[in-house]
Order: sequence, then C-alpha cells, then structure tokens
Amino acid sequence: MIVIAQLSDIHIGATAQSVGRADAVMRYLDALPYDLDAVLVTGDIADHGLPAEYEDARKLLTSRHPVLVGPGNHDVRPEFRRVLLGEGEGEGGEPGTGPINQVLRTSKAVYAMCDSSIPGQAAGRLDEETLTWLEGVLEESDLPVFVAFHHPPAPLHSPVIDGIGLRDPDRLAALVAGHPNVAAVLTGHAHTAAVTTFAGRPLLVASGVVFTLKLPWEGGTVPGECADYDLPPSIAFHVLDDAGRVTTHYRVVTV
Repeated sequence: MIVIAQLSDIHIGATAQSVGRADAVMRYLDALPYDLDAVLVTGDIADHGLPAEYEDARKLLTSRHPVLVGPGNHDVRPEFRRVLLGEGEGEGGEPGTGPINQVLRTSKAVYAMCDSSIPGQAAGRLDEETLTWLEGVLEESDLPVFVAFHHPPAPLHSPVIDGIGLRDPDRLAALVAGHPNVAAVLTGHAHTAAVTTFAGRPLLVASGVVFTLKLPWEGGTVPGECADYDLPPSIAFHVLDDAGRVTTHYRVVTV
C-alpha cells in the first residue's frame, strides 16, 4: 500500500493569509507518523507569477517527503522555472517558456506532472509536446502511474470552473484508456474537493488551500463572489492498495 498527499491552489500572494495556510498544510504533512510516497502540488502556486511569490513558495514547499510541483493558469513559466525549480537560462538568455512537464519515480509508482496551462488564459490544454511526453512516460514502466495536472478534463457541475476547464481532452482520454497502468488522474483548479471518472479511471480533484469555491447550490454562481476564505484549507490523501484500488480521503487542516 502507498499513500500520496495532494494539495492545490496555494496562490501565494493572493491574500495576507496565503503563506500561513500553505505553511500549515506542509507542517501537517511533515508531522505525519508515516512516510508518504509523494506530495503532489497541482498548480496555481503563485497568484501573480511574481518572483517574490515563487521565493516564498520554494521555501514553503519543502518536505521530508518527495515533492512534485506543477503549474496552473496563474503561474508564469519563466519565473516558475527560474525561481521555484532553479533552472538556468535557455536560449536568448531567459528561462524557457515551453510546457513544464516533470516526472517523479519511486520504487512503487510513477507520478507524471503535466503542464495544462495556456499562457495568458484561464482555461487549459495539454499540447502536443506534453501529450507525446506523457505517452512516453506511460510506456516506459509497468508501475502504477498517477497523471497529474491543473485543469479538470471533465465537467464538475460548477459553472465557474467548467467554463475554464481542460480543452480538447479526447487524446488524453485515449492515452489514459489505452494504458492500464494509469491508476488515477489528479487535478486542482476547482477549489473544491470532487471525485468523478475520466476515461474509465478515477478523476480526483483536490480542494484549494487558499480558499474554497462555493458550489451552485451554495450560491457559487457568480465569478468573484463565490470564494469562501473562512473555510480552512484541505488536502487529499490517495491510497493505492495491493489490489490496485484507489481510495481518497479528504482532510481539513487547522491553521
């Protein structure tokens, strides 16, 4: 059995409380009496994509557990690469602007963190480079693979989010359906915990750390008026057992 923690949408710089909320989550994970196989952070790390926000995030997102951090629509690729990942300059003397795709391999599983961001847009897409990269990751190992990115590829019945979800998910669906080693698809972006299916696999959506989005039946229908900053942050624990079954527990973290 392995256990993975997933958090999302820490939005450093969005509010005066954003750093404290993310810090509480990371301290909670480090204090666990159990070694997690991975901690996955599925996007929207910085609220404005500023270097100072990524400096804070770099300090916050450290752990005794392996950590893999991916971008969301609020993130800026060059600054994400330079400050958060510590990558050097690319051609032209600037950090690269292409998709930030990363893989973490442990002895028990593979974690493919895909970049679903479209620079300058709120919606997402996995471009050809990313899908080709993901196909290679899926084919190189028989270990269970968790495919992670920011934008949910299926409707969540939250109009605010469904309008800016993942565009053109069909090729991703074909890749997932065609590779039985895909254990689950993990996303963020929705700022509310959700569980559904995609291409016959679990689609598990982490809540937001910085705030929780109200659902339509809670009054969450108008962008800009549906964020609840009073609810505490929450995270997801994904458990993969020896039978290949994925079970998810959502946990509130006290700030």
